[in-house]
Amino acid sequence: MVDLTGLVTGPAQTWGTVRLVPLVRPEPIVDLRLHARVFGDELSMALLPDRTVYTAYVPHAFVASWTRDGTPAAAYGTQLGEPLRRVPIRTHRRMVRREAKNRLRILPLHLAMEGFLALHFGLPEIAWEDWTRAALAGGLSPRVEEAYSGAQVRGLDDALRIFEFHPGQCGLLLYVGDALAGAFVVPHPEDYRALHPTLIRDLFGELIHEYALHYPVRDFRAAIDDGLVASLADLRRQAVRQEEEWAGFHDSVMAAGLTAPNVQDVYRLGRFTLKRFLPAFDRRAENHIGELITDEEGRTAYLKTFRLSQAQVRRGYLLSELAAHGWSLVATAATLRTSSAELRTRIERAGFARLLR
Repeated sequence: MVDLTGLVTGPAQTWGTVRLVPLVRPEPIVDLRLHARVFGDELSMALLPDRTVYTAYVPHAFVASWTRDGTPAAAYGTQLGEPLRRVPIRTHRRMVRREAKNRLRILPLHLAMEGFLALHFGLPEIAWEDWTRAALAGGLSPRVEEAYSGAQVRGLDDALRIFEFHPGQCGLLLYVGDALAGAFVVPHPEDYRALHPTLIRDLFGELIHEYALHYPVRDFRAAIDDGLVASLADLRRQAVRQEEEWAGFHDSVMAAGLTAPNVQDVYRLGRFTLKRFLPAFDRRAENHIGELITDEEGRTAYLKTFRLSQAQVRRGYLLSELAAHGWSLVATAATLRTSSAELRTRIERAGFARLLR
């Protein structure tokens, strides 16, 4: 599980197929702050250190500001970027870029997505005779994945608009058709109020788009035994018990799939560390990619996740198995208890037919 120590699960709010579960931080983090920088509608291109290029629709960035002595950091507020003229593509230098001594610009979710796209698509560790010189020299890219914007998820716009904030709220778990679509956590309640509208511009997978069209949410209602209520104090105790039971059920059951088994450190921000993570690609479980900022004790200050579709999980699983067996089709097929011909078919169906050429 992602370490959500210091965050308390609040009562859920539902709208159609969308369930919004607030995360409240009784003690906000004051020495790390986030604000949004909104871009235009241009396609964005990030130039990566290994000379590869990541191209996507990037509607906004987050800017993290921190202090090194624990004193409160300043939040600069949302800023509107000037649209580029005569240039159809906005160019960024890297996914994460230091803009000042204590300020860092992050492309939210794209840092995690770039890690997923680059999964085992670099230089092969073993050069089998099948490999071409082009593959050995430049890896296996380009690789493409598709996602929906929040504006294309039915009901999300209305759900975010009517959502009622809780005192001290610093995050949100978003469910569509009772499938965990994503998690969003920030250090401070003021940051969350400013960044809450950016959820409509986030990336969501095919599974979430389909669930929003076809799957309603279940109705979790509080059940208070009126035989135990003889006064307002009794009613208050029963209400508190229901809230605690809901939080326990949610954390142990509904959010149980929010794991980060493969974590990579990306950048240090004073006592904080920016990371991104990949799932275990278990085809029978939820699989989330994401990025997070943790403090020196590993507690989450910032979190942003993206739930992979079943097709994306299959692609990640195949790539992981191939890489684990040195890209040998024979060895991989033996581990998967199938034939080389069937494995070739699975690779082609996953969209990796060029790996076989």
